[in-house]
Amino acid sequence: MTDSPAPIPSLEGTVLDFTPVPMERQRGGGWSVEMQRRFITALAAMGSVGAACKACGMGRVSAYRLRTREGAESFATAWDRAIEDGRLRQFDYAMERALNGVTTVRVLRGGSITVQSGPDMKLINSALRDVPMPPEFAR
Repeated sequence: MTDSPAPIPSLEGTVLDFTPVPMERQRGGGWSVEMQRRFITALAAMGSVGAACKACGMGRVSAYRLRTREGAESFATAWDRAIEDGRLRQFDYAMERALNGVTTVRVLRGGSITVQSGPDMKLINSALRDVPMPPEFAR
């Protein structure tokens, strides 16, 4: 049984649609058209270049090199949009966890168990630190 990668959703007609970077030669395990689309999809889901590269099995340095190649303008635009989408998605996820809380179960060596649940105020403060304050609330 082989582990084939999951099919990537089509980016056609979305804001992440792009013209793939033209490659002079095709390498096995390189930045094929499918790999470029897979990377943009992962980037939109994760909001992190490092995490998206790891998910695709590619290196960060080669991703940044691909972004700066001649003919990569459309790819770079999709990259920027994907980063923004991914960061917003991660912010929403963090706020949901922060406000609704998480349950933490701790088992100690003596066999005692503690269960804690509730909002994570550190996470809330961290998430809100980067949100611009509306002008009517500025001092």
